[in-house]
Amino acid sequence: MNTFLWVIFPYLSIVVLIGGTVWRYRYDKFGWTTRSSQLYETNYLRWGSPMFHFGVLFVLIGHVIGLLIPKSWTEAVGITEHLYHLMAVLIGTVAGLCTLIGMAILILRRRLTGPVFAATTRNDKAMYVVLGSVILLGLLATVKANIAGGGYDYRETVSPWLRSLFTLRPDAALMTAVPASFKVHVIAAFVLFACWPFTRLVHAFSAPVGYLTRPYVVYRYRDPRGGLRPARPGWEPPR
Repeated sequence: MNTFLWVIFPYLSIVVLIGGTVWRYRYDKFGWTTRSSQLYETNYLRWGSPMFHFGVLFVLIGHVIGLLIPKSWTEAVGITEHLYHLMAVLIGTVAGLCTLIGMAILILRRRLTGPVFAATTRNDKAMYVVLGSVILLGLLATVKANIAGGGYDYRETVSPWLRSLFTLRPDAALMTAVPASFKVHVIAAFVLFACWPFTRLVHAFSAPVGYLTRPYVVYRYRDPRGGLRPARPGWEPPR
């Protein structure tokens, strides 16, 4: 079971994430969209969307620093364990709460706004459950270990284990002594990665680079009375 949870399952999840994303891009380009519902409602959206997206951005940055950058590197530039722990708990907790609150507002909006709720698919509902579970489990693990508890340095266990996956030398033994709350959070995260290519979350892999070079969109009036000056027949010479 240890080998399955911390070696086989993560690799299966990564393969599904990469393979599913490539398949989705090749065969479902028209479905590669957020299916925006901004036209239906904006009051809830203007609050929930920034909180959720900026919260996710800071959570992602924190995970990249904490999981992919070795502890010795941060200490080499003068960031002590105490300082890192303080920053991770404060900023991570605030970012996680913003993400969770923003997501709650978006779900409430989706449920209370008729057209938005009608456009919600079963796929969307399942995605919200998995994504919300990952965020909630991460917050609970942080609060339980670092606020209510005596603190836990995951950079000595979870981080080396994750990096061992990318170097193709997985070390499942590193996860043996990890608290259960962190283990459940990690498993839920890999479940989310496996589901990612088949949900609207694929839009996170898109960047509007084409907007920088595409031509302007030209709008023309179809009603001749809509212009700033009266239209004239095509063969009539200018006055």
